[in-house]
Amino acid sequence: MSTLANQIAVVTGAGRGIGRAIALKFAAAGADVVCVSRTAENSEKAVAEVRALGRRAWAFAVDVSDPAAIAAAAEKILAETGRVDVLVNNAGVTKDGLLMRMSEADWDTVLDTNLRGAFLFTKAFTRTFLKQRSGRIINLASVIGLIGNAGQCNYAASKAGLIGFTKSVAKEFGSRGVTCNAIAPGFIATDMTAALDDKLKEALLEQIPLGSLGEPDDIAEAALYLAGPGGRYVTGQVLTVDGGMVM
Repeated sequence: MSTLANQIAVVTGAGRGIGRAIALKFAAAGADVVCVSRTAENSEKAVAEVRALGRRAWAFAVDVSDPAAIAAAAEKILAETGRVDVLVNNAGVTKDGLLMRMSEADWDTVLDTNLRGAFLFTKAFTRTFLKQRSGRIINLASVIGLIGNAGQCNYAASKAGLIGFTKSVAKEFGSRGVTCNAIAPGFIATDMTAALDDKLKEALLEQIPLGSLGEPDDIAEAALYLAGPGGRYVTGQVLTVDGGMVM
């Protein structure tokens, strides 16, 4: 089903987990994909998987907290692809710790990557989206940005900020036919959740009505909806995909 045929999608954090699942889902739907990751190894690996699905792909190793690196990458992406139809701001990190012990460096790293990175990438393609009078921007927030979490004040702040950013961009870009939405995943089976001990996982599952962790593909399906024809009239929204955890 080629719902994204002839479209160019840029996915940050595409090297693993949710970003990888989104990149592959978009490729399966007919999109050509720019795979952005912090390391060349991860971005090249994602590119190989996209190409195996018969789509074009480009690899970029970018630190999304670095304005100069993003500007250079965006310029090269547009030179090589000619346009961008979908931008997925997925790159993110955690540096957990109680507020009283949290260093300024850990606060800055999380805010710079999760929130500033989305701002910088979106800004880099703003003229392109507005000139095209079309485009889909999808920001990966989190349920933690909605409910907070002890030991994650930096992460919660970055994701709550991303939700506010999403709504503001939706209002600024709407008149040009560009949508901007956020997805708030719950607890998804990724490398980060794999590191949790069994007792903590059991406690988490008790909070989820569907009784299981989500899969990266669950988030990729939500992203495909927002990027595809079905998301044409949806903007400024937060789509929570969490098994009912924060209903």
